[in-house]
Formats: sequence, C-alpha cells, structure tokens
Amino acid sequence: MSTSFLEIVELPDGRIILRRAEDEEVLVTLDFSADAKAFLQGHHVEVAKAMLNVGVQMAGRLAEGEMEQDEQPRVLH
Repeated sequence: MSTSFLEIVELPDGRIILRRAEDEEVLVTLDFSADAKAFLQGHHVEVAKAMLNVGVQMAGRLAEGEMEQDEQPRVLH
C-alpha cells in the first residue's frame, strides 16, 4: 500500500470505510449490525477507528516482513 494518507469515513447508510484521502476507492468496509451498535451505545465509530488502526499497523508489519504468514487455515475468534 502506498504511503498516502488514509481516512476513515462514516457513510450515510452507517457503514464505515477506510480509503486513501485522494481516492474514492474503498479499501476496507466495516458494517456494524443494529445489535452491535446498541451494545456499543453509540461508540461504534471509536471501535471502528481502533479496529482499522490495528489492521493498518499489522498490514505494515506484514509488508515489511516483520511477521510470518501462515500457510495453514486459521481459526479466528
């Protein structure tokens, strides 16, 4: 991924996207269910920011070869 600035945008339909600041192409989409939004009591945007921040950091580590990629399927919890 290029070193351009990334922005997090909440769309009118409630989805939260990550995109390059100079581009309209969506890189990642987060869509919280109504139940999840209710559970988070309106803080879903803050949770989305944290999720995307960690994801971008991890992608950077992978790109720099700091983390090994598993060939085996993984169970995600």
